[in-house]
Amino acid sequence: MDRTLKFALVSFATNTAVAAYYLVFGIVTSSWWLLTLGSYYLILSLVRFVVLQTPKKEHFISRFTGWMLMILSIPLAGTVILSVVRDRGQQLHMIIMIAMAAYAFTKITLATIKFIKARRSTSATLITLRNISFADAFVSIFALQRSMLVSFKGMTETEIMIMNATLGSAVCVIVFLLGLNLVRNRKILFRSIDH
Repeated sequence: MDRTLKFALVSFATNTAVAAYYLVFGIVTSSWWLLTLGSYYLILSLVRFVVLQTPKKEHFISRFTGWMLMILSIPLAGTVILSVVRDRGQQLHMIIMIAMAAYAFTKITLATIKFIKARRSTSATLITLRNISFADAFVSIFALQRSMLVSFKGMTETEIMIMNATLGSAVCVIVFLLGLNLVRNRKILFRSIDH
């Protein structure tokens, strides 16, 4: 458990730094996409911080996180619609794209490892952190895909729009379901009743 919490603290610090980067870069470039992404990561970081700070109120925090993820899926859906209708993204340098890819794939790998470890766990904190990690990782994958389609040639405008709409919608549904899982998770509910 201590090791998991250490990883969660590192993730919190990393997410906060990434959120700050996106927010500053979004303000400088006047990009609503980067501002939204930065806000998403910042809120996710704050939720993760709350989970780490209140281990004795596991059931409440788990349900709170679930509701936050479901609520966050709504503005995320709005950004997907806007990215299809208005802004297809900005072309980025290859080094930035490689860094984004490494970051996104590291996140999805760590989230998968956490899922395997927390699969049979009844700890509300572990289950909550697992779902936050997946919500974080899937949005990173969407952001990576959106930037890659613009930065590397080979697809038409229509194909880029279809890809953004498809993956973006899937990510919104996944984030919503991760939240719903926390709100309705019986393992967490029974554990809180036992305590």
